[in-house]
Amino acid sequence: MAAREDGVQHPRRFYTAVTVAPSGRGYAVRLDGRMPKAPGGTPLVLPTQGLASLAAGEWDAQNPHIVMVSMPAVRLAYTALEKIAAVREAVADEVARYAGSDLLCYRAEAPRELAAEQTAAWDPLLDWARTELGVTLEPTVGIIHRQQSADALARARALALDLDDFGLAALAHAAGLLGSAVLALALQRGRVSGEQAHDLSRLDEAFQERLWGVDGEAAIRTEGRLAEALWLERWFRAL
Repeated sequence: MAAREDGVQHPRRFYTAVTVAPSGRGYAVRLDGRMPKAPGGTPLVLPTQGLASLAAGEWDAQNPHIVMVSMPAVRLAYTALEKIAAVREAVADEVARYAGSDLLCYRAEAPRELAAEQTAAWDPLLDWARTELGVTLEPTVGIIHRQQSADALARARALALDLDDFGLAALAHAAGLLGSAVLALALQRGRVSGEQAHDLSRLDEAFQERLWGVDGEAAIRTEGRLAEALWLERWFRAL
């Protein structure tokens, strides 16, 4: 039987063993020997054993019902398998747009303590992006948009397009989660951990929480965002 939660019907787990096995040029997730398929019918075959193991772990954790919302790696894999190839240019454009309004470039006017925290935490990453990636972004004070150079945005776009469909899907997801193409690239390349990327993306929120305390609903959202950053780190390492 299926369970209902928030109006969504969840099928009961129908398999016993979850395994990973070589398949063609990649590694397949198998449920009692059969490969699960994406909505369009594509078998769940991933480019590395590590990535297949990450997806398999999510399938194995489903009990007693299969709740797809609790399987982010599987859902991103389905996206990479069935959607990214047709929209690679558009996805790379999205990453470039995040570079054009990168969180790390917008600094607080006040208080001085927050501005100092941002400078100490974010400047080294902007320096890294300039020297290691060739992406030069200029910071500004306040929230008024600052136009970044066309060369910087083109370089960010090119870095995104250099990735395969699985890397590109994750990079775009990370940029949206963190509000920063630089943080997404730093996470993808191992310059920061998932926890570090998450913490760097919410310096302002953390500062306010130290002043005024933590709101319950905000804490739940923060926990969810941290969980996303952590599995994205595992995804990039598995690739």
